Amino acid sequence: MSGPLQILIVDDEAPARARLRELLADCSAEVPSRVVGEAASGVQALALIPDCQAQIALVDIHMPGMSGIEFARHLQVLDHPPGVIFVTAHDQYAVQAFEVNAIDYLLKPVRAARLAAALVKFAGSGGPQREQLARADPGPRRYFSSAERGRVHLIPVQEVLFLKAELKYVTVHTREREFLIEDSLSQIEEEAGARFVRVHRNCLVAAALIRGAERVRSTADDEEGGQWAVHLEGYPEPIPVSRRQWGMIKPLVKR
Repeated sequence: MSGPLQILIVDDEAPARARLRELLADCSAEVPSRVVGEAASGVQALALIPDCQAQIALVDIHMPGMSGIEFARHLQVLDHPPGVIFVTAHDQYAVQAFEVNAIDYLLKPVRAARLAAALVKFAGSGGPQREQLARADPGPRRYFSSAERGRVHLIPVQEVLFLKAELKYVTVHTREREFLIEDSLSQIEEEAGARFVRVHRNCLVAAALIRGAERVRSTADDEEGGQWAVHLEGYPEPIPVSRRQWGMIKPLVKR
């Protein structure tokens, strides 16, 4: 390691952040470090990332609004995300999930020696990857994330009208604009449950926003070609429904 590690502390409790500062000072002789930022939430921390240049983030798992695991998943859209060390009170589910997926973590109360060992380990490895994080916490996210000019742009899931797969990316459509994300439609469909429904092999729509349907003339000769399209609240164009999906979509149409 050249120079002190640049550390970002993310915890919704101020005493916990202060305790981590003290522990970092205690182990500074073994692992030199410098705290370059503190945040009380995952959303705040994501806003700090581009400017603070953190190499490692110490992140509490249980925070309101965005869990520590979801925060780490959003970091993965960056080209060079900081490593993440999770900190948690004893939570059997989290501990089992982390151990199964080979993700390191620190149990509260954190000890200086354990923190120092984790810093050394993560300085070389860069921390958990996207797939490990998804398996550790398969629950639905509150946000999708897109990288824009080195920053993480958060898209609230509740604001999404539909998602469409195009080449290697998925385009997320809201009322205001479009975003490119790297998740797959299958992963989103599995994670989101009934919030999004598949209308075509390349498209998911927000089920609660379906407001009607109309017959259309199909120009496709394969089994994906359908005779219906749905209308979504907040989007002016009809969205085609494949023949195989119409039976599932029909009950959701609000006439």
